[in-house]
Amino acid sequence: MSILSSIWKRAARPFVICKEVSTNITIAYQNNWGMIGLKKKQWVMGLTALALMTTTACSAGDKGVAPSAATQPTASTESVKKEEKADTVVVWAYPVHQKYEDDIKQLIADYNKAHPNIKVQYEMLSWAEGPKKFDVALNAGNPPDLYFHSVSGQYVNSGLALDVGKYITPEIKNDFVPGTLELAQIQGKQYGLPLYQFQWAWGGNKRILEEAGIDWKKVQKDGWNWTEFREAAKKLTKKLPDGSTQYGLVTDGNGANLDFIEILTRNNNMQDVLDKDGKFTWNDNRIVDTLSFIDGMLKDGSMPKETSALAAQKRTEMFYAGQAAIISKAIPYYDVMIQNRNKDIDGGKVKGEKIDFVLLPAPHKDGAPAKTTMGGEGYVAFKQKADKGEEHAKNTFAVMEALSGAKAGNSANELSLPFVRQSQAKEFAGKGLAKAENIAAANEMAKNISMPVDLNLDVDKAAKMKQFKEQVVKPNLQALYAGEKKPEQIAEEFKSKAKQILGQ
Repeated sequence: MSILSSIWKRAARPFVICKEVSTNITIAYQNNWGMIGLKKKQWVMGLTALALMTTTACSAGDKGVAPSAATQPTASTESVKKEEKADTVVVWAYPVHQKYEDDIKQLIADYNKAHPNIKVQYEMLSWAEGPKKFDVALNAGNPPDLYFHSVSGQYVNSGLALDVGKYITPEIKNDFVPGTLELAQIQGKQYGLPLYQFQWAWGGNKRILEEAGIDWKKVQKDGWNWTEFREAAKKLTKKLPDGSTQYGLVTDGNGANLDFIEILTRNNNMQDVLDKDGKFTWNDNRIVDTLSFIDGMLKDGSMPKETSALAAQKRTEMFYAGQAAIISKAIPYYDVMIQNRNKDIDGGKVKGEKIDFVLLPAPHKDGAPAKTTMGGEGYVAFKQKADKGEEHAKNTFAVMEALSGAKAGNSANELSLPFVRQSQAKEFAGKGLAKAENIAAANEMAKNISMPVDLNLDVDKAAKMKQFKEQVVKPNLQALYAGEKKPEQIAEEFKSKAKQILGQ
């Protein structure tokens, strides 16, 4: 996601233009009341009345916001409008895709047509600073009502995550694709609603793959094991005419990105550091083999020796420059991003070689089943230490449902990710943005889903696993990339530290 943040940093803006106009007029009226004469005061009062009429007209029939059938005024919705007390629901979101702020504004506008007394106050966070801001708010006991993220044991452990299970109607439940609603549960309790299924894959440059004789279509269909991948990576590694090296595989190693090893361990029969029962699994030959696979790639030159210093942006630059045949990790949205980049190259906005992107499954250990790292991302619901009560909780869920319904499926469509709701799939049928072969590859990989293990763990074990990864796994990966430690040494340290941190 850090790559996306470097491309799109978009500021939060108010909701609807006509509301901005009336608000600005009212503010001007308030700020200057004591500084103007009687006649001007009468003029300003008239202007303010006009602003109020403008606001009313906008909310009643703004042609720029077309209400869905579900939000058309009816006797029941008119009754709701009269009965609902004024309330404000605070939403913190991220630029999920390039047009997501447009999406959220439209979804809020649709919701407000049926619920004008419920104000939805949203803020678009940056991927770089947003997580820190949220952690501060959570620790202070004042998180937003809705936060865009996957559910986490850390949030449940705070005591402020809101269990919304009792608000989910049979109609909502039946709309979700089987198994997807569970992506926002911790030990069976519902703390949010997923917006899409994230999917981690690897990505390749079609030209480079074909020049090396790699049958990428077969790989997309049947996958590949570690032996096959290492042989392919060697063929893909060579010196280029300008003296630079074309590597078989690059990953970002500075800060010891955990995605890389998590993808590989899941493809070696290890769901995570802990399994679904909370048992420590990174303590046998499987972890040694996984670390040795990475070490071997570094030693034979298929991965850069400076991997420990590579940032995510540099990794992407190498891929764009033809210095990397395959990148890890790559989400299906890369296809759309690179198509847009190719258009910018054609338009003279960007210099470089156009790339034909190929979505690839990560390789699996010989004899082990192929696994695809997937999970759910969407809105997680929270309450505050100064609890605002049951009515506010109901409003929070209603807004979350409005931000997660059929039209919200545009996020999955833009990101070329699997839909989580039947209504979303129907709404965007035939509108996919990625190339057909990559959509087919994503669907094929989804058959081998590996669910996040912390959805099954109690919150204490989930917190300890996170501590183990931060304090033990990251520095040891850094040492592996830098050639400072051997796989066997790291495996032994995992065992010893697991006793201290995990108690096993």
